[in-house]
Amino acid sequence: MTHLFSEDGRMVPVTVIQAGPVYVTQIKTQDNDGYTAVQVGFGEAKESKLTFPKYGHLKKAGLTKNLRTLKEFRMDSVDGLTLGQEINAGIFAEGEVITVTGVSKGKGFQGGVKRYHFKGQHMTHGYMTHRRPLSSGATGPQRVFKGIRKPGRMGTDTITQKGLKVVKVDVERNLVLVDGSVPGPNGAQVTINKVAR
Repeated sequence: MTHLFSEDGRMVPVTVIQAGPVYVTQIKTQDNDGYTAVQVGFGEAKESKLTFPKYGHLKKAGLTKNLRTLKEFRMDSVDGLTLGQEINAGIFAEGEVITVTGVSKGKGFQGGVKRYHFKGQHMTHGYMTHRRPLSSGATGPQRVFKGIRKPGRMGTDTITQKGLKVVKVDVERNLVLVDGSVPGPNGAQVTINKVAR
């Protein structure tokens, strides 16, 4: 993250997102596929890293670039889109409200205090356990119910951040500066949706 200063002098924390260029690799229509969508690809990869089906799929779209990731977006209309077309950050406008989806940072195996914000036990007065989750339930059922909060792997969840505002767009470098934070570590892939659900 970084920050910008607004016209009235306020400091605005922003996240810089590399938003392109992406290329149209497939166009799906209601007649052929039963729904309307566009598939785009982004990220350079070595030709040796591509599978044969993906390599053929990109060549069918008329692309000379070896794209690493493909993503499909459902749309109401695909008019104006062609195979191989380049889409850059210019589709976003300053002040626009967007939705960003990404995978949160992985924290590894964590206990109940960090994972679920358990209060914990006393540190003194003879308490032998301080951060350990104690009872898992009553004696009667003789089993642990599903959904009981226990220690385990924390993070790596798909998180959707809604209502983020575009502060600035740099079309030349394909950068979108978003107000606030987005899920995931530095360099992680995120999906930007123009529909603020």
